[in-house]
Amino acid sequence: MGMCAIYQEVKKEDFKKLLESDDFFETIEELEEKDGTELCDIDKMWDVLHFVLTGVSTSNPSGNDPLSGAILGVMPLENVAEYIAYTEKSKVSEICSALENFDMGEAMAHFSMQACKNAELYPDIWDFDDEEEEIKEEICDYFQAMKEFYQRILELNGNVMVTIS
Repeated sequence: MGMCAIYQEVKKEDFKKLLESDDFFETIEELEEKDGTELCDIDKMWDVLHFVLTGVSTSNPSGNDPLSGAILGVMPLENVAEYIAYTEKSKVSEICSALENFDMGEAMAHFSMQACKNAELYPDIWDFDDEEEEIKEEICDYFQAMKEFYQRILELNGNVMVTIS
């Protein structure tokens, strides 16, 4: 199955409850099932999308870079088995702006399957050179989905929870 990234809106009234929960995963699943909850699923392309946006893999995140925060969230949770991070609404505007100003066309013009392989990016698909165009298209589609997701969260004045599992 692999490790997939899910981005989820967490409404203001649920945010504190989530952070204080004894069973985080049960609580996040309950919130995910609420009607009207915004979700964005970028499947297994989170590491390569981070690489395209920042020039580094998720194993070396870019500190305060809002593009890194778009993929990995701003505040990772400690002592949990899966990767979980959150972004408070105060950072969503900065992330939206960074995504909006990112030139994906330029990034794709310089995209290299070999660079992805050398960086040991997840998922390990970088030997399939005959699929490069499809992979680039998938990266662009997920980038667009993330831009739209963060824009909706900005409009809703919400917070974001990132889970990679």
